[in-house]
Amino acid sequence: MDSGKKIITILGSTGSIGVQTLQVIDAIPEKFGIGFLTTNSNIDLLAGQIEKYKPEGVAISNESAYDDFKQKSSFKGKILCGVEGVSEAAAFDTNDLVVSALVGFSGVLPTLSAIKAGKNVALANKETLVSAGFAITQEAKKNKVNIIAVDSEHSAILQCIIGENKDEIEKIILTASGGPFLNTDYIEFENLTVSQALDHPNWSMGNKITIDSATMMNKGFEVIEAHWLFGLKSEQIEILIHPQSIIHSLVQFVDGSVKAQLGLHDMKLPISYALNYPRRMKLDFPRLDLSKIGTLLFEKPDFNKFKCLKLAYEALESGGTAPAVLNAANEVAVNAFLNNEISFLDISECIDYTINKISIVFSPDLDSIFAADKEARIIAENFVKEN
Repeated sequence: MDSGKKIITILGSTGSIGVQTLQVIDAIPEKFGIGFLTTNSNIDLLAGQIEKYKPEGVAISNESAYDDFKQKSSFKGKILCGVEGVSEAAAFDTNDLVVSALVGFSGVLPTLSAIKAGKNVALANKETLVSAGFAITQEAKKNKVNIIAVDSEHSAILQCIIGENKDEIEKIILTASGGPFLNTDYIEFENLTVSQALDHPNWSMGNKITIDSATMMNKGFEVIEAHWLFGLKSEQIEILIHPQSIIHSLVQFVDGSVKAQLGLHDMKLPISYALNYPRRMKLDFPRLDLSKIGTLLFEKPDFNKFKCLKLAYEALESGGTAPAVLNAANEVAVNAFLNNEISFLDISECIDYTINKISIVFSPDLDSIFAADKEARIIAENFVKEN
């Protein structure tokens, strides 16, 4: 590994955020080196990334894919397997920054491993803080680790509060595009298709997060994530629909002043900020031209139409294992919808049903969080079978 370079390990390098992270690294290759690249099962794309970026090692979560890779690949670096392997990659000695771009609850243990090893984390995996926010933030404080948000909204908040006194924050406002169904009549929700839900108007993302955007659970997760990242109460975190996705979020201070961060809807911008935090690097990406944008629109979200938002706020208010249950049920429901096993409206119904079936454990340890996750998945899967 070249000396003097910042060593980046990417958990989920074959996913949307992982691929875009490598595109950012392409812009200034002399600044970064690659530690580990990890995937669940996309070993073909991983092989191409290995050829180009020459990582120290790789980790493959899926055991069958790991076996295939071992048979087919001539890669001479470390080859790790399973969740344990991904966690080992996250905690590797040479890592300077770990980009956690895994999907869903699978991000919890590897992210925690990186933090316990004293590695700064660029977090693109919402579900880690949603499910295990208390444990993750406590470990980060204990190990003096920075958790740097990659989400465009939380990156915007981070950029707005640098140099400010956090005690003077009155509230933050997370903007939301509203997804593909912002202007769809609620009466049509029952018949919405997977292809319609995957047709996001602004952002290019993986299937799971795109469905979360369509239900607006994605924004609900961001509320919970903001609570842990910035130490704010639920009543200090608002949502504002902004279809143009130009203002990525805002901070209102106690004197009434409001700061906003603007930019084109391109995930490579918050990714580059996270890779270089707290500095910025010169990038030759397209620039925002407000004269071409013309009009910026805003409206309040409809909590009756997008029930997942309401469920997320309620889970945050309940605390304990409630957000972990929310996340687990959502993962099951979204997967079932993508497989045409339930309707779009059933997603929120499945989550609500599951939350009401499980007792909350307050001040949970990691074992309690994993137990709640497991129980929630069983209940949610039963809902899917019965519907």
